[in-house]
Amino acid sequence: MTVMDRETRIAWLVDHAKRLPDRGAVSGADVQVSGGNPGCGDHITVHLNADPAEDRVAVVRFEGVGCTLSRAAASVLAERTNLHRPTFAEVEHFTDEAMMDLVGRDVADARPRCATLALGILKTAVKMLRMDRKLELAGHSAVEIAALRAAIADAATGTGRAPG
Repeated sequence: MTVMDRETRIAWLVDHAKRLPDRGAVSGADVQVSGGNPGCGDHITVHLNADPAEDRVAVVRFEGVGCTLSRAAASVLAERTNLHRPTFAEVEHFTDEAMMDLVGRDVADARPRCATLALGILKTAVKMLRMDRKLELAGHSAVEIAALRAAIADAATGTGRAPG
């Protein structure tokens, strides 16, 4: 990415927040994960399809509401992910610090939770998909995996913890 001055970066982020080119659900998503930032009112759902032949993202899209920075960061992350189609390991190793650099520290330093929300949810989606694949290899059916996920979600209810 080329170096941008602060005003150009803000304009770029505002444009992403308005256009949201990768917004919406993925038909037949392999996994979808929601998360939020209660302090700001941000709520994002990530829809992810993986390459069936390898541990690689095929497409990611998102839905949600929130501040301009969280929407822009989700849009920038989805655009980058769809362009590069990273492996699961590459997604898991993409740090909050790298995300802050991607959207611009000069803008995001004051609100790091907003800037990194989508990344955290994307990482959770990848972890869930990786686990689902391991369960499938162990002989569990899609119905059994769904029941296990439901039981985990029920156990997390009221704990303040996100299942995954």
